[in-house]
Amino acid sequence: MSVPVTLYTRRGCETCPLVKDYLERRGVAYRERDVAEDPTAADELRRINAPGVPVIVVGKEAVLGFDKIRLDDLLKSHGVKIGEPA
Repeated sequence: MSVPVTLYTRRGCETCPLVKDYLERRGVAYRERDVAEDPTAADELRRINAPGVPVIVVGKEAVLGFDKIRLDDLLKSHGVKIGEPA
């Protein structure tokens, strides 16, 4: 069973669509949380101490920003199957 993957975004974020596209091309299922629209998501982001979005949480570990190498390593270490980028 895969761990949950959550992507924290907000409207107007220039990098967020790049992360979404990357995850989708790799076949990674994720839940998107818009911190501008969802106060609970904004609170979760504050608890992570993230300075902004995008933030990708895999299980209980976070990747701040769009760090492809860190993200891939974290996904693999949690047993999330990822395909090669299309």
